[in-house]
Amino acid sequence: METMVTLLICLPFALAAIIALSMKFLPTTKLRNGMGYICAGIVMALSLVVAFSWLTGSRESIQFDLVGSEIFDSIILVGDFVLMALVVFLTFKYRKYWIALISIVQTLLVAGLEIFEEELGITITEAPRMRMDYLAFFMILVIGVIGGAICIYAVGYMHGYHHYHMKRITDRRYYFFSIIFIFYGAMFGLVTSQSIIWIYFFWEITSICSFLLIGYTREEVAINNSFKALWMNLLGGLGIAIAIAIGMVCYGTTNLYVLIDNAIGAANGNLALIPIAMLAFAAFTKSAQFPFSGWLLGAMVAPTPSSALLHSATMVKAGIYMLIRISIAMEGNYVGQMVYLIGGFTFFATSCLAIAQQDGKKVLAYSTVSNLGLIVACTGAGHEETIWAAIFLLLFHAVSKSMLFQCVGAIENTTESRNIETMTGLAMKYPKLGAILLMGIAGMFLAPFGMLVSKWAALKAFVDIESGASIFMILFISFGSATTMFYWTKWMAKILGVDEKATHPDRTKPNEYISMFFHAALLIALCIGMPFLSNGIVTDAVQAMFGTSQKVMSDDNIVIMAIMIFAVFIVPFVSYLIAKNFKYKKVLGYMGGANAGDNKSFIDSFGEPKELHISSWYLEGVFSENKIFTPSVIIALILIVVHLTLIIGGAI
Repeated sequence: METMVTLLICLPFALAAIIALSMKFLPTTKLRNGMGYICAGIVMALSLVVAFSWLTGSRESIQFDLVGSEIFDSIILVGDFVLMALVVFLTFKYRKYWIALISIVQTLLVAGLEIFEEELGITITEAPRMRMDYLAFFMILVIGVIGGAICIYAVGYMHGYHHYHMKRITDRRYYFFSIIFIFYGAMFGLVTSQSIIWIYFFWEITSICSFLLIGYTREEVAINNSFKALWMNLLGGLGIAIAIAIGMVCYGTTNLYVLIDNAIGAANGNLALIPIAMLAFAAFTKSAQFPFSGWLLGAMVAPTPSSALLHSATMVKAGIYMLIRISIAMEGNYVGQMVYLIGGFTFFATSCLAIAQQDGKKVLAYSTVSNLGLIVACTGAGHEETIWAAIFLLLFHAVSKSMLFQCVGAIENTTESRNIETMTGLAMKYPKLGAILLMGIAGMFLAPFGMLVSKWAALKAFVDIESGASIFMILFISFGSATTMFYWTKWMAKILGVDEKATHPDRTKPNEYISMFFHAALLIALCIGMPFLSNGIVTDAVQAMFGTSQKVMSDDNIVIMAIMIFAVFIVPFVSYLIAKNFKYKKVLGYMGGANAGDNKSFIDSFGEPKELHISSWYLEGVFSENKIFTPSVIIALILIVVHLTLIIGGAI
């Protein structure tokens, strides 16, 4: 396992250099694209080998060191300063000086404690730096399999993207793909590390990768949004740096699991809760919870593959991963209460905000933040049932949302628009894209898809929790689910509507369809296998965390799921067949005047020409960003400040 995990982390960094050189200097597009496919295939295959080698083995949590860990310690120490220097350079280049201060403070804090450990009288208990267990298994599959498929999609998408924007955006695909592979290596390192110093290093790399990809176009709006993402994620890094400092100075450890063990069962006011609170704070920034949601919404200016990979399927899951890791230490204390209130409030508020959006990518962005909020809330409760739900929400959300982002990107390249109002009759005009989009939307809120089942499990768990704050969670989940249904059903109605013939041919590349169909097949497999995955793996994962476990999905529910599963096949295939063979008779309708003959314009009673326009109801006057976003940021900020004051003040 040591050798395989070492290769899993290091190889993507090497592939990043190879792909950067090959895509820049190979003479033909086919050769450059082929190199992208090969590198993506290597990452997918290696992640599958590592994950299933562990699963088919003892399935026990194992601790180990990478091959040459002492060398890696030095590389990481130097790497911290390299990342700091990069941030300082970029912030000074674009005159965002104050952002550099965050990076300097956290780097000097962590590196200073490492370098002057003996002079400060700190004695660190040595421990292996890596860990492989169920949660690492799930994350490796999400990063490698979903991430690799997105990379395959990106090869075709970026060709069309630069063809469409060729006069405005410089083609730097070699740079784009090299950053993606650096990101793979950092994420693999993050989810398999138990040294919090190593986690901090990989965490910062993912933040830098996100920053660089958001600013890919080098346009002013992209640069501004990339720096917003940078400073918010750097705040999260500062939270981890504080947790490292407390762990080293007060407990003599850099092992994440020692910090967790110290905090399990700790009463409010215990010093051991402060590192857990700092890690939870860091997770808020990475998973874009209020008050830090703005960076992910701004990240939508990046090319669609980076939205699918970093900002929906994988990078934001780093925050979720961290919260699931520390969830057992959050039960019944102020840290857990802070986490599930912030998560629940974010779930509800961003569901409301999504209602007023017409930009398909922005709806997906708000939906992403909303679903992440629900997962965050589940982790804060720290119960077996909610962690079961959190794991399934993580898996289904990664697959469904990745597929949705890819589909919307393909629609934009084809129709030159991602406005939902222009998607009327999409299933009829572009049956394959329509079927994929319908399946992705159904996966987010309809039975028997796992998102709905997981929401039910989360709601039931909070009903069972005997806490005054849990009543807020019940309301957040209930009303948040209702608003979720509102904006998804609006979009589905548009797709299934009737409209004129397509004005553009389908420009989606075959490799884009390969990735999207792969995601669709994976979503179906998850639905069919959910009861068995629950009883065979997820329940074991929960038991490994808590020591005991209960069945969230009974054997009777397996039969019910099997009966319902036919809906999974009906949604895409029936809609495709109906759209392909749909015939309708065009008739002239009455529109409050004389029909001009095209069912789009008429002459009113005063003889004035009018044009008919039918659109969905977006309730901008109620759910607009101007009315909800800033108050939500303030409310969330107050919640965090109050809880951190209680946690830190009580410990001091």
